Amino acid sequence: MGRSFANLHIRSNNLENTVEALRKLSERHGEILGKSNNEATEIKVVMYVSKNNENWISVLHDYFVWGTVKEIGKTLSSLIEEPVMTVGYMNEEIFELSFFENGNLQAERIFCEQWTRDEYEQLKEERLNDDYLRKALDIRIEDFEDLISITRPEQAVDKLSEIVRMSLWSDSEWIPHEETLRERFGTYEF
Repeated sequence: MGRSFANLHIRSNNLENTVEALRKLSERHGEILGKSNNEATEIKVVMYVSKNNENWISVLHDYFVWGTVKEIGKTLSSLIEEPVMTVGYMNEEIFELSFFENGNLQAERIFCEQWTRDEYEQLKEERLNDDYLRKALDIRIEDFEDLISITRPEQAVDKLSEIVRMSLWSDSEWIPHEETLRERFGTYEF
């Protein structure tokens, strides 16, 4: 087993709107963040939020893992007007990139070796839409072609981090252990 992480990013420069949407997500959809119905009002949801650059706001939470972060991103996209990008990286074998708007999956790419696709029989993109991805990432066609040709997950994460000018290598579990993450992310309780 290798390194795993998951996070989500909102293509926005409005931190206040993002924090308000996260508050609504926590209040209205606590179950997708791991809260049971009887805990809904008693337990606070803690999220870590960072305004990385002029284009992206990043969010970390304990319940973000490969397999849950997509549903959370989909739901969040119905509460905010901006595109939501989710990132799931599992065991250094799979890097899944998904984009949502208005509660709908707009585009998705899975970066992995062919043997991984063969091993995980159901592993396939739900919606290939490269035109949407390229526009949402705001990258040149040549850079996009370079990105989608990558099959090694860690190389795809590095390339995408370079393209969007922020590190995607982050997870809420790493915050206590990595000073750079503690400095980059603020703590919000909802």
